[in-house]
Amino acid sequence: MCLVVPDENAEGTIVEALTGRDYACVVVGGGIRKHEPLLEFFEKVVNLVRQHAPRAAIAFNSSPEDTAEAALRWLR
Repeated sequence: MCLVVPDENAEGTIVEALTGRDYACVVVGGGIRKHEPLLEFFEKVVNLVRQHAPRAAIAFNSSPEDTAEAALRWLR
């Protein structure tokens, strides 16, 4: 799990998490995806995943409680 604040340190934190190990799936949470003012940040996150974890599926959850379900949609 990589929790970030959308500030100047977020990109480095995300890149560090993505390059620290291989991922089969990366789930981007609704806190980033659903909040309209964070649209550009959401785009950045998706593109960082594509760049630094290119073999990982990208999934989206509705809440922290369904994160595993979101990942499993792509891992089956």
